[in-house]
Amino acid sequence: MTAAPVPEHGYGLPHDVSVDGFRVDELIHFTLAAITVIFAVVAAAMIWSFVKHRGGPALYSHGTRGSIALVVGAVAVVLFGVDGNLFVHTLADMHRYFWNFKRAEASPGAVRIEVNAHQWSWDARYPGADGRFGTQDDVVTTDDIRVPVGVPVILQLASTDVIHSLYLPNLRVKQDAVPGTITRLTFQAKTPGEYEIACAQHCGPNHYKMRAVLTVLAADAFREWLAAAAEDARRAYDPEDKEAQWGWEWRRFEP
Repeated sequence: MTAAPVPEHGYGLPHDVSVDGFRVDELIHFTLAAITVIFAVVAAAMIWSFVKHRGGPALYSHGTRGSIALVVGAVAVVLFGVDGNLFVHTLADMHRYFWNFKRAEASPGAVRIEVNAHQWSWDARYPGADGRFGTQDDVVTTDDIRVPVGVPVILQLASTDVIHSLYLPNLRVKQDAVPGTITRLTFQAKTPGEYEIACAQHCGPNHYKMRAVLTVLAADAFREWLAAAAEDARRAYDPEDKEAQWGWEWRRFEP
């Protein structure tokens, strides 16, 4: 790990450095606004009821048609106006942006990375100049993932032991790494810098060690780093070191 990210300041979510991260923030802000309005309306109704009926005993009633219609109408507003809106927009954003792996892989300059999670670190593998995984010029890093700014990044995740969860709070994305399967994650960074990688799944007694750094570089700086790292990997390649040759054939997205 080259450096630690600068700590966040203030309250709320970490600052957004993702092209599509604002979509998550909009849903969160809408939820907070809706909850605030609902709370204010319910609190006002309770205060009004307390004041109006403060002089007499409470009486049970099945309600009038008007009161029943009011309650049903309020439930319908919350169900369709709040929950329904969140449900529809969440599905649309997930399929158009956060789960659109076909579009991401078809984008010019898209970066593919295999990530192997294990107790207690993240190993990342990049294809070298040949564009293929599992060859002598693969670049392998530990707790240090570097990506270029302004292009889609596609991660394929695996785990060698237990369930881990790769979380990029500054990019508003998270995905589990599950033993025995390959999961996917895609994002596009818009601001160069160093950002935290966390594990969002309690994976054992040293879970806290699953902290790493995502470095977003300018396009030229990323190409220079990857080329130099690939050349170093080619020179250091040892065909007898089977443990270092983890990886898998890249799995193309199938809708």
